[in-house]
Amino acid sequence: MSLNQLRVFGRSGTLISPLTLGTMNFGEGAPAGSSAANAAAAHGAAQGYAPTGAEESIRIINAALDAGITAVDTADVYSQGQSEQVVGRALRGRRDDVFIATKFHGQMSANPAHSGNSRRWIMQAVEGSLRRLQTDRIDLFQAHRPDYNTDVLETITALNDLIRQGKILYYGTSVFTPAQLVEAQWLATTNHLIPPVANQVPYSMLVRGNERDVLPIAQQYGLGVLAYGPLAGGWLSGSFVLDAGRPPTRVHSLPGRYDISGPASERKLLAADSLARLADKLELPLVDLSVGFALNHPAVSSVIVGPRSEEHLQAYLRAADTVLDETVLDSIDELVPPGTNFVERDAGAVVPSLEYAELRRR
Repeated sequence: MSLNQLRVFGRSGTLISPLTLGTMNFGEGAPAGSSAANAAAAHGAAQGYAPTGAEESIRIINAALDAGITAVDTADVYSQGQSEQVVGRALRGRRDDVFIATKFHGQMSANPAHSGNSRRWIMQAVEGSLRRLQTDRIDLFQAHRPDYNTDVLETITALNDLIRQGKILYYGTSVFTPAQLVEAQWLATTNHLIPPVANQVPYSMLVRGNERDVLPIAQQYGLGVLAYGPLAGGWLSGSFVLDAGRPPTRVHSLPGRYDISGPASERKLLAADSLARLADKLELPLVDLSVGFALNHPAVSSVIVGPRSEEHLQAYLRAADTVLDETVLDSIDELVPPGTNFVERDAGAVVPSLEYAELRRR
């Protein structure tokens, strides 16, 4: 696989690079403790460390484009709009050569009404993203998370209208359940609307739950898949191994995600250690094994990588050339069986009826 070997993005016919540049780490960030920072944290935008500054972020974006990456993924809640602003600055003069994907849903101010998947918020959110990105259209506008308070038909009707207006070219979803993916396709078809063309999901050697149904559904409906987290949020960085000496700093800053205690997390740690040892046996950097695995699935259109520095970017670029044969893939399957998620939250979002007891018991 090479960055020059563009892939068809689902049934859209659009060609994008096998790697997509993720920009969650870009921007100056919201002040700690502010309502904006709290909202960002609630939707996965705050990661327990300061984001990469604007100027370095712009250098990384330009280096990625120069290397052959043609797709950039961001979201309004990343650093509360600053990520989109950085992307907009970086793409001056290069806009027509880049596939821009951004997202709505997360809370963008102290006002809780500034969030969600309602028509009212979508129409405000798209204007904000267009302004920050300094563009007249968004290539892919994605619902960052399901909104269990909003009818899916309202959401896709609003997005259909934005396509008709020329403000977005395609729309998609992120971490929607299998039932929600099918419902969106059915509602669009029966109501003569343009259906979603994409879904964004976590996918890695340690997070394989989407192999059970989400990825097959994507193939069935011709959805483009943007796979994020090929390093499983750092678990496949090489830091989570049995002889690491001490856990990475993220374990302390985000214990809910990086806590290595408890039976499920202990099994996950053992698997991460085994995968690291497999990479050593193959004389292959773990990042190469991880990215090569994610790129291998036939449903995956492009893998989102989120470098925090140019050095990180170069490692990802080298990994794009990794080709894994059947023997290696079989070895991975033996260590982490297909369809495995060790922890529920690794799916990207927890279904409310599982997260809140009152929804199961009232």
